[in-house]
Amino acid sequence: MPRAYTIATAALALETSVKWLDNTLSHNRVAGVVQQKQGVARRITVDGLLALSIVLILTAELGSTVATAIEISQKLIAAGGEFESTSGFRITMDLETFRNRLISRLEKAVEAAPLPRRGRPPKSTTGRLE
Repeated sequence: MPRAYTIATAALALETSVKWLDNTLSHNRVAGVVQQKQGVARRITVDGLLALSIVLILTAELGSTVATAIEISQKLIAAGGEFESTSGFRITMDLETFRNRLISRLEKAVEAAPLPRRGRPPKSTTGRLE
């Protein structure tokens, strides 16, 4: 399996909020996002990050809904950077350059993102009667 990143790292790389990313992934399926059972943190591959990065552009610059943007981004990636709608609307994107920029931001995000805590939180000693 390819390397996958936490929601916090992905949000930093995408320059968006953890809340937006979590809500988007809660309501939509995106290729490259590893979702298991409840209680297991989602992980996002570079391909998933690429799709989500395109989604952010389509929603911000074209006013697309998130669901439509996800569909277009996945078709755009599958077609190697070319998408044409049934009405003739065409999007062309240099995916290699776009991916390289994303990987550069991802490398910086890995350094800056907080590591998720594992295991049970420590027991609090405050407020206990002894």
